[in-house]
Amino acid sequence: MKGSKSLVNKPSTFHPYSRRAAESVTKLNALWLSDIHLGSIDCKAEYLLHFLNSVQPKVLYLVGDIVDIWALKRRVFWPESHNQLLQKLLQMAQSGIKLVYLPGNHDELFKDYHQLQLADVIISKEYRHQTLSGKTLLMLHGDQFDSEVCIGRITARLGDHLYDVLMFLNRHLHKVRRRLGYPYWSLAGFIKQRVGKAQQAINSFREAVVRYGRKQKVDGIICGHIHQPELTEMSGFIYANDGDWVENCTLLTETLEGELQLERWNEQLGRTEVLKRFAWQGQEQQAA
Repeated sequence: MKGSKSLVNKPSTFHPYSRRAAESVTKLNALWLSDIHLGSIDCKAEYLLHFLNSVQPKVLYLVGDIVDIWALKRRVFWPESHNQLLQKLLQMAQSGIKLVYLPGNHDELFKDYHQLQLADVIISKEYRHQTLSGKTLLMLHGDQFDSEVCIGRITARLGDHLYDVLMFLNRHLHKVRRRLGYPYWSLAGFIKQRVGKAQQAINSFREAVVRYGRKQKVDGIICGHIHQPELTEMSGFIYANDGDWVENCTLLTETLEGELQLERWNEQLGRTEVLKRFAWQGQEQQAA
């Protein structure tokens, strides 16, 4: 199985509250978000809140690592923007939007509430989504495949700390670039694309996820975990990773026409742009 190229390019500099709010609300059949990492200093809560105010999905899937318990144990960081975003997610559930929460490794304590409906939120380790075209997509966070990618719990935590260092450097680099008038650029993404072992781990993760999905007799899998957004069709099977909101600011949607779209927040435009789309009746298409 060949590895896919990164679908995420550099966004431009933009603060979501420095320009007008969304002019209209976009209705969606489904919306997938993961790896928001509320409680982490790198969480782009303002951007995601701005986006959520512009959409109305019938169902919202939170595919793990929504609250970063690991980060909160190291340092209590909970600005008003994080509180507003959490309230927004709960308000969406209370408004009649079906909200399904699949805990990840950074918020794993919620896995104990598997198959429980807490208030207006359904909590599950795995969940199946029926697309408008009748296809079945299995959803899970993805940390259950760490052992198959040769990542143990200690190694995972070590990798998490190394990633924190990269994001620390990235924050300061972004400040310098911003003063010089350059757009946002992801140091972590740059390194992942150029380090052979990182690409090998990403490819191994994809293979493990697809292998599991085929055994489950579904038409595709949607996951998160590795902060590597992707939408790929492999011999009729869909592999989708909705990315994250600490580095890439990406998400996955199913439109009212039944098309899957991988989207990224564009800071300059103050809205998302489509990176890649897939329609079941045809071939996957790269957005221009």
